[in-house]
Amino acid sequence: MVASADAIAPDHPPSLPDTTSNSDSADLARFGYQPILHRKLGRYASFAAGFSFVSILTTIFQFFGFGYSFGGAAFFWTWPIVFAGQFLVALNFAELAARYPISGCIYQWSRRLAGEVVGWFAGWMMIIAQIVTAAAAAIALQVVLPSIWSGFQLIGTDSDLTSRDGASNAVLLGSVLLVVTTVINVVGIDWMARINSLGVTIEIVGVCAVIAVFFTHTDRGPGVVTHTDQAASGPYWAAFLASGLMAAYVMVGFDSAGELSEETKNPRHVAPRTILSALAVSALGGGLILLGALMAAPSLSDGSLASGGLAYVIEAKLTTVPGKIVLACVACAITVCTLAIQTAGSRLLFSMARDGRLPFAKPLSTVHPRFGTPVWPAVVIGVLGIGLLALNLGNAAMFATLASVCIVMLYLAYLLVTVPLLVRRVKGWPADVAGDAAGTKLFALGRFGIPINALAVVWGIAMAVNLAWPRSAVYTPTGGGWWMLWAAPLFVLITVAVGAVVHRIVTPARGLVEAVPATQIA
Repeated sequence: MVASADAIAPDHPPSLPDTTSNSDSADLARFGYQPILHRKLGRYASFAAGFSFVSILTTIFQFFGFGYSFGGAAFFWTWPIVFAGQFLVALNFAELAARYPISGCIYQWSRRLAGEVVGWFAGWMMIIAQIVTAAAAAIALQVVLPSIWSGFQLIGTDSDLTSRDGASNAVLLGSVLLVVTTVINVVGIDWMARINSLGVTIEIVGVCAVIAVFFTHTDRGPGVVTHTDQAASGPYWAAFLASGLMAAYVMVGFDSAGELSEETKNPRHVAPRTILSALAVSALGGGLILLGALMAAPSLSDGSLASGGLAYVIEAKLTTVPGKIVLACVACAITVCTLAIQTAGSRLLFSMARDGRLPFAKPLSTVHPRFGTPVWPAVVIGVLGIGLLALNLGNAAMFATLASVCIVMLYLAYLLVTVPLLVRRVKGWPADVAGDAAGTKLFALGRFGIPINALAVVWGIAMAVNLAWPRSAVYTPTGGGWWMLWAAPLFVLITVAVGAVVHRIVTPARGLVEAVPATQIA
């Protein structure tokens, strides 16, 4: 039986446990939760979960052309800027992961810092963001698979993502991928970890191969990153801010190690390290890919780099067989990226349902006795992701719109953690938390906590505004209704409004589901 959310003391984490699985389970039990998920993830599997969510091959492959079309070669500088801002957020998340090693981390952290209502909306917004992100990641298969083999173009002949044939085929391929990732998520964390770790290893090899090819086939020097001549018209600062969407879309999801805390061995030490390492390794590899592509591109001015993106450079520098091998690595990266997003989202659904904070809480908090996985959360995310894919009608802005919306939602969910954390820091956190000052050696920012936290909040607000700004070049490049231009703010308002209704529904019923058991399917 799981204790109700209010019965769990939000400010009193237990002392540091031993590193054995039994002590990890005892540690979780002190938070009031029955340790029912299977604790099988080691350090590399935990790192792989965060790295695959970020998935630099997937996201840079998708959005390199977008960034270049706005900012020209100098859009490269958005990469280190976004990394610096997101690393500030990751440092705060690492400290929280060490103190609250619980699945559904964004919801759990926010709730323990600011109370049930704020925590609920943080979790709600994160759930919606992860569903949209899973759909946006699955779309990327259409960019890769037909280039490897024309047989993957099952509908029509035009594989262009913005064509009717390409859009329809993207829905089909993405839906098949979500079905596959749903099955993997259902059959067990061990299978998910093995496939994800293998996929991440392939992606890392692919990243290294791409970097090596680019830097051994350069057409110009590194000074290319100062060129702005191919930027969009208008003041450069505006084009630069718009081009930052690419980097902002890539560097999210590093908190996935925290989402899987209840399935990770020694999570208080492992999760903080893997949160930071997943983001740092992704930033290094992605930065080298960007620089290498700009140096190796056959032309910066004929429009091919903006329209073809990273695929244009790869195809120009590699013969057919090596090029297809690299594209196969990208396909693996897309698969494990979608898998990791769905896994993280299912654990968040499970965590909130376990506290009785969602409709249909009992089935959503049920864990399969053999597989040790929350089956229904994985199915729900898969089905809703496929539903979002079906909304694509071949509009050129639809994919950028999906990406922009999911990023804004993620940044807002992150803010619902960093803002309450800053307030608590000013009041003395973590020293005001009973049991935390008893000599335990957890990851801590110490006296740098308040300034780092404050900068993370400023960064998060600035980026949320930048990403949601209704730019016609981003949301309606070929025309469209006003609702598409204002898609991001409208989606946020609708999410909050629907969330308020759902919250009112589950709150009165809470007395009936006060202690939702993490039951097992008979």
